[in-house]
Amino acid sequence: MLIQNEIIIYDVESTVDMAFEKSYLEAMKSINETLRAAIRERNSLVCVGLDVHPDRMPAPLKKDIDSILAFNRAIIDATADLVVAYKPNLAFYEALGSAGWDILRKTVEYIPKGIMTIGDAKRGDIGTTAERYAVALYDLGFDWITVSPYLGWDSIGPFVKDPAKGAFILCLTSNPSSKDFQYLESGGKTLYAHVAETASRWNELSNCGLVVGATHPEELALVRSLAPDLPFLIPGIGAQGGDLEAAIINGTDAHGEQAIINSSRGIIYKSSGDDFADAARHEAQKLRDAINLVRVKKQDQMAQ
Repeated sequence: MLIQNEIIIYDVESTVDMAFEKSYLEAMKSINETLRAAIRERNSLVCVGLDVHPDRMPAPLKKDIDSILAFNRAIIDATADLVVAYKPNLAFYEALGSAGWDILRKTVEYIPKGIMTIGDAKRGDIGTTAERYAVALYDLGFDWITVSPYLGWDSIGPFVKDPAKGAFILCLTSNPSSKDFQYLESGGKTLYAHVAETASRWNELSNCGLVVGATHPEELALVRSLAPDLPFLIPGIGAQGGDLEAAIINGTDAHGEQAIINSSRGIIYKSSGDDFADAARHEAQKLRDAINLVRVKKQDQMAQ
């Protein structure tokens, strides 16, 4: 292998060399490119949040802590062909102590290959602490981790050293009190606008994304204009009241891609009975189909 003017040139002389070339190029693919490929292959923007609370478990599974893993596996089995990602929120597992970490690890391992895994940890620290957080969470098998930018690059850098792993950076969150800080202005721009622009500059390895809530549809359009190439993780649909159509129109990129629409309670707790997995599948399919209709509408509008 030679490097000339930063262009990699392979001298392919055998099947072994061809196999090496393929593995090398695959290794160089960024997580943002992998996400785009997954969206196209699976024709879905749906992310199911695996936020499992013992008090909300379906009646047939309210036995012991081991039933949480059985619940997660049943939800995954029922929805895997409909989604592009699963997002366990770590708080629900950390609250269960060491057993919760074991359930989380086994849940991530159970998710089929080709489906993105997002560790919703919202970590934000500096130095060796941030580096240890990154090691711990990526070792669990996550493709993405949610992180807070409040401490600046020092809190983000350890999560984006590997182009095959990515960080969804909190930008404009879906909760009502997001306005306490995220709308504050500096230099004529809101804090969330500064985050969007800065994250775009940090995206040198094509592995940064943004968390932008569906409960802010107009602001979502602004953030997309500031970060046209970054993938968005969009919570707030369903229980939080976000507008699905506005989230798709304003949040996807020019191709109707690079956005992940998360729904947690609206899918996994649709039924509390024996049919909980079937009910989750029905909701996930309904959400996927509704999203794809809006994606087609957006493409038609752009073609006019």
